[in-house]
Amino acid sequence: MRRRPSVVLGASGLVGQRMQQRLHNHPWFEMKAVGGSASTAGTLLDDVPWRLQENRPDMASLVVHDVLSTSFVQEMLDLDIEVAFSCLPSDVAERIESVMTQAGIAVFSNSSHHRGEEGIPLVIPDVNPSHMVAFSTSKGAHACGTNCTLVPLAVPLAALRGFGIQKVSMRSEQALSGAGWRLLYNQDAHSGHLSPDIPGEAEKVSEELLHVFGKLEHQHVSPAAFGVEVHCQRVARPDGHQVYVEVEFSEPVTRESITEAFSSHDWDSDTKSCPSTPHRPLHLVERIDVYEHLWSDGIQFTTNPDPSINLKTGMAVVIGNIEMRSSHSFSFSGYSHNTIRGAAGGTLLLAELALIQGRFSKA
Repeated sequence: MRRRPSVVLGASGLVGQRMQQRLHNHPWFEMKAVGGSASTAGTLLDDVPWRLQENRPDMASLVVHDVLSTSFVQEMLDLDIEVAFSCLPSDVAERIESVMTQAGIAVFSNSSHHRGEEGIPLVIPDVNPSHMVAFSTSKGAHACGTNCTLVPLAVPLAALRGFGIQKVSMRSEQALSGAGWRLLYNQDAHSGHLSPDIPGEAEKVSEELLHVFGKLEHQHVSPAAFGVEVHCQRVARPDGHQVYVEVEFSEPVTRESITEAFSSHDWDSDTKSCPSTPHRPLHLVERIDVYEHLWSDGIQFTTNPDPSINLKTGMAVVIGNIEMRSSHSFSFSGYSHNTIRGAAGGTLLLAELALIQGRFSKA
């Protein structure tokens, strides 16, 4: 399979650099261009400050293009770009993503602007892969990843659908990196001078949860019908979003039936063959350690990751702290790497899935 020429929309942000990192050795996509803001446009990518803990991969010395330039899309067409990975702020994504899809460039977005928009699938591959049928519509080849906090909630819930979900209550503890590199490198935030409030986050998580669990009919999604209560807060931890969840069911459950559902949850055959797919979607532990369990490939943990080589590490959701509440309810904790599975890795996995399913050119 040839490597598709791709552009990363995002030169200096954490998610954009995670995407650059993941494309460095990717077997299906090749980063041939990078787009950024006016502040980085015209700069060599090597000269853009590297925000990630791991060393910058030895990438090609590309010049950053201005994504809001009137000539940007034509510049991408001149470079034969076929795929765009958007890691842009919402207001910038609004101005450029649809223009690119209409020009024939497939867009896989981590931005929130088009999430839930009719005709643009919002997909977590092990939750609602069937929603990808809406990809490549009259709006162009355009798909979105979800809010990063949704992943450690929705993936475990997908394993439990057979018990009849009635109500979900969730409280999150979200890492500094979820708000971008400025907060991540703010020393006051690390020392505890941090507002826990994340305006609008609970509403986004609630809406997107019901959306990804909804039914798709003629490219329109009817939201799922169960109760949702969400509270979100920021904590002074560099990476990793942890959620504390209580679920009520219409069917009786036991600890054994819950554990079996988590253990047997697996990928479909298409997704299983994608380079970014971890060995298992869920990694079950007794109790979650937010530092030891940040990087999982579904089978084992590492504390010395190289995501530019190992595309699977950091992509599994960790499950632990299971407690029975009643014969129809229990609680658990979910944990995932917010800039990997929750952002760049999850969006890249969408592109891999679309490619292997033949949803855009495979020639």
